[in-house]
Amino acid sequence: MQRGRLNKALQRRLTIMWRDQPSQSDIEELAANVERVGLVIRLRWAIVAAIAVFSVFGIGIYALAGQAPDLAPRMVVPGLALLLVLVYNAYYQRTYRSFGNLTVFNAAQLVLDILVVTVLVYYSGGVYSWFDALYYLFVLEAALILSSRREVWGVAGLAAGAYVMVVGLVWARVLPHMTMPFVQNDLQFVGSYVAVRALWTITVIFGAATVGGLFMRATRDRMNALAKQSERDSRTGLLDRVHFRRELGVEIERARRFRRGVSVVVADIDDLAHFNGLFGTEAGNRMIDLIAGVVREASGCQGNEPCLVLAARYGGEEFALLVPEDNESSEEGERMAERLRAGVAAVLDDDRSVTVSVGVARFSRDGRTASELLSVADAALARAAADGGNRVVIGRTDLTRP
Repeated sequence: MQRGRLNKALQRRLTIMWRDQPSQSDIEELAANVERVGLVIRLRWAIVAAIAVFSVFGIGIYALAGQAPDLAPRMVVPGLALLLVLVYNAYYQRTYRSFGNLTVFNAAQLVLDILVVTVLVYYSGGVYSWFDALYYLFVLEAALILSSRREVWGVAGLAAGAYVMVVGLVWARVLPHMTMPFVQNDLQFVGSYVAVRALWTITVIFGAATVGGLFMRATRDRMNALAKQSERDSRTGLLDRVHFRRELGVEIERARRFRRGVSVVVADIDDLAHFNGLFGTEAGNRMIDLIAGVVREASGCQGNEPCLVLAARYGGEEFALLVPEDNESSEEGERMAERLRAGVAAVLDDDRSVTVSVGVARFSRDGRTASELLSVADAALARAAADGGNRVVIGRTDLTRP
């Protein structure tokens, strides 16, 4: 039992889709992650190309100044490091869609990038190197593909630690200093200069992490808000028809896998057109808002908080509830339908009231697919309305009675 919990916790940390039956939001998050990783791979190609162009022109300038013969032998290891970047970026490009579910896959890319930058920094003069600017780019990459600001700051800490380690080991003469043309190489061993230079680099690295983290949070909050708005009916704030049907499909798969029940409750306002004719469409709209509140209250949900029972505005005057149940013999859907009917009957708007007809269908008694359940629920709703309204009809059982 304990091992199972540990395995599930580990899977939850290392993957995006960790549920046995992933929800639609899991699938969308996976697709978004794959897209972000693909973007980073393309950005890495652009960075490598920029470094290659810089190296060609830079060596040309050193050659004109007569410094190329001294510089060339030191470029072997950095050249091999860039070749490694080409190899693993090509590998990532071929495989990232297959491994897009692994969150550790994203971190591994960034660790390799930081190691390569550290090699470039060391072989281009250490504390004098201009390649430390690449740390900032990869910290911003981390903000693009990682899932939390804590992880972005972890990447920034790794970059800062790698830089301090290189310049510190050279200052302590543990590593030999790579001399560079046109600079005062004796400053490499002046402790105060090395400390101030390292402090500045660390400041900019964590500044990039802060900016990237804020950008990441603002962008993802906006994306999440837009995603939630696209799922909601603009008037009532309940789920819309499309997303209700989608979530119903997910719940049916869960019910089938775990031998649980799930019920669909569909309600329609009785004679709303007559009500609008008597009192006006504005009064009808107010009544729809009030009934939406009853539907939300019947589901047990408050505001937009996550809830097991999903409430939706299924049509202009039609509402629906999706009710997951603990087992196949549960009658929670029927009880919720009756609470909804009674709740609507008790609603008053300037002493005016309406009633609803309610149909209920339950997996797998009344159907095994979303279309079958909705068809049975609609038929039960029509039977309730035909029998005078303000009543609940339960699935196929009530439909076959005289």
